[in-house]
Amino acid sequence: MLTTYIAHARGLARATASGVKRIPENTIWIDLLEPSAQEERAVEEELGIDIPSHEEMREIETSNRLYEEDGMLFMTATVAAKLDTERPESTAITFILSNDRLITNRYIDTRPFRNFVSYAERHPAACNSPVVILAGLMDSITERIADTLERVGNDLEAVSGSIFQIGQNKHKAKRDLRGLLERIGFNGELNSKARESLVSVARILVFLQQSTMVQMNDEQRSRFRSIATDVAALSDHSSFLGSKVSFLLEATLGLINLEQNNIIKIFSVAAVMFMPPTLIASVYGMNFMHMPELKWMFGYPFALSLMFGSILGIYIYFKRRGWL
Repeated sequence: MLTTYIAHARGLARATASGVKRIPENTIWIDLLEPSAQEERAVEEELGIDIPSHEEMREIETSNRLYEEDGMLFMTATVAAKLDTERPESTAITFILSNDRLITNRYIDTRPFRNFVSYAERHPAACNSPVVILAGLMDSITERIADTLERVGNDLEAVSGSIFQIGQNKHKAKRDLRGLLERIGFNGELNSKARESLVSVARILVFLQQSTMVQMNDEQRSRFRSIATDVAALSDHSSFLGSKVSFLLEATLGLINLEQNNIIKIFSVAAVMFMPPTLIASVYGMNFMHMPELKWMFGYPFALSLMFGSILGIYIYFKRRGWL
């Protein structure tokens, strides 16, 4: 879908909803969302530019993601999407910036774009130039990542409280260790997606501030520096969350090993406790001619008493040693 926007006195205004039409002269932002080949060709022919294809946007080389051509800045960022679902994804978004307009090419409708459009439609200062629109989009993407990292941090705190149940009765507080592993893994995946987005956005911000192809005033450069500072702080926080994910993962695996060892210990103790009764039963199960207890009236109760007494003795011994 091809959507064009113009700067209106009341804010950002949508000029074209869909389809391929002639781009208005006063268009300040052209947004391509899952564009068809016909829509891409129409924009390329109208503006005389070469829009990167979906395959080219996926390339990870910096030279293919950040470059200047024909007086425009071509910047491709990897942005986390579908962060509220069970299957978060990373998608490539291309920003083409000139002094006259901004062009975005994307294949997933991400929330930061919707949030920015909703905000800019009511605030004219947020859409008075292509540079300001780009700054608003970068700011919206950064805020979305910040919210995701905050959610990850809160969930990891809850997981930590479930793992380290200090002062609670271990027999009453049953822990779903498999569920905890799944939560830790999911939060680790979210954090890695956010971290990847932050690195990509940081590269674009550095490229923007170093470039002289597009004119920016001091206020606009200051805003990009402010966003870059936020991105750096969020990157540090993401690194901290990554370390916490690793720590909680190791702690959970350690608890699983402890529970497995406890199970093996129970079987080992049970085997040891039944060894003496087995020995006694084996002795009195022999078919020798001269065994004094064979004709004794209390021989059978005596053998049973020996068996249960040996079990009780081993149990008391293990209990005193703290092995049970």
